[in-house]
Amino acid sequence: MLKHAYTRAGDAAIRLADVSALIFSLPIAARVLERFGPQADKVAAEAAAFPVEIALLLWVASAWFHRVYDERPRAGSRSLVRIGRALAVVALLFLTGAAIDPRFAAGHGLLAAYVAIAFVLISAIRAAFRLVSIAARRRGYSLRRYAVVGTSTEGREVVEAMETHPEWGFDFAGFVTVGSGGRAGRGPTLGSLADLGRILEEEILDEIVFAVPREQFELIEPAVQLCQEQGVEVRISLDMLRFGPSSMRLTVLNDLPMVVFSRTPSDTLALATKRLFDIVLSGLAIVFMAPVFLGIAVAIKAGSPGPVFFRQKRVGRNGRTFPILKFRSMYQDAEARLEALKAQNEMTGPVFKMREDPRVTAAGRFLRKTSLDEFPQFWNVLMGDMSIVGPRPPLPAEVRQYKRWHRRRLSVKPGITCIWQISGRNNIDFDRWMELDLEYIDTWSLWGDLKIFLRTIPAVLLSRGAS
Repeated sequence: MLKHAYTRAGDAAIRLADVSALIFSLPIAARVLERFGPQADKVAAEAAAFPVEIALLLWVASAWFHRVYDERPRAGSRSLVRIGRALAVVALLFLTGAAIDPRFAAGHGLLAAYVAIAFVLISAIRAAFRLVSIAARRRGYSLRRYAVVGTSTEGREVVEAMETHPEWGFDFAGFVTVGSGGRAGRGPTLGSLADLGRILEEEILDEIVFAVPREQFELIEPAVQLCQEQGVEVRISLDMLRFGPSSMRLTVLNDLPMVVFSRTPSDTLALATKRLFDIVLSGLAIVFMAPVFLGIAVAIKAGSPGPVFFRQKRVGRNGRTFPILKFRSMYQDAEARLEALKAQNEMTGPVFKMREDPRVTAAGRFLRKTSLDEFPQFWNVLMGDMSIVGPRPPLPAEVRQYKRWHRRRLSVKPGITCIWQISGRNNIDFDRWMELDLEYIDTWSLWGDLKIFLRTIPAVLLSRGAS
């Protein structure tokens, strides 16, 4: 109980310290710019008008989104990355808001200095908090005493993890054996699972960690209930349910607890943000590119007979099909002429690629070289069939030739651009293309999407890999 109170107090203290750091970062940033910058009066005016209260609200939202306060321990590379990303989002929102509300229009220099100093101060708070926590817990303050049920590899891994991080504040009491037990490794043996009632009465234990092999799982149910009766917290290692590299999360379906395994992105809020990004960007692209689209339509109609747009059935998420929209870059009989050209395919696998494809019109060559033929797909994005960033949608005929491991690229919504587009496109063979798409799925993040999108811009402007 004491540990929980200490943790809550520590969380509150570190949040309050972060808010204080954000408040004091402004006068420090202003003083630095006034001292080393050429326009001291302008900086002072900008600092006086800077909306600190809005910055604090944006920080609270961004820190929650980036799970800044979920990280244990609170100092380390992962924690610093989360802090940096949260502050970067605050800065980005200020820059975006400047176009809407003049209250956000702080000088870029002041904003950059404010964010940089805030990062330094908040990071220093984490380091100080961690040092104090380690010192306090090594002296025996606020330790949480625990026992591990299970002496197999899983149980020993739990103890090793706790010992590696003394700042977490756990004090190992000993092992509780299950069945024939096995070698307990480092640490005392408190008894067997049948002795758990006695162990709970005789030992001071704040929690019990169950780390047993899958085949022994049914043996621990009475022991879990016994711990609950006595108010001792229970942790159950789910390493027994590890199935390959899939991520695992717990859900409740009509009060029925369920374990979900997935190898696709599952963060609801992050995916909702991705969809919002898709809607905003595709909508803006359609509106602002409308004059360019009109010029392209005129060029297509003047160059060859046929419709302006080319519609083709493509395969989307989990095998759903949808009509993809592109500017027509080929003659009308292109599909009929494909079979005769398959021997000249320059791409491995089921995909057909040919640099000097005779079916491509003169206007089409320019459109493909500049990737302008893909721009109508912003409509597919707006309608929800595609995303800005994601694996390219294949043809049904290509999917029928997929190897089994290729099909996982269909587990996410397809996109206009992905790692393949910024890595050479037609210069990469088919299997490497599939590997890049699966790498994208396995490492997906909003930050990763933003980097791919930004890297796509020079790839399109320089026509890298396009044909």
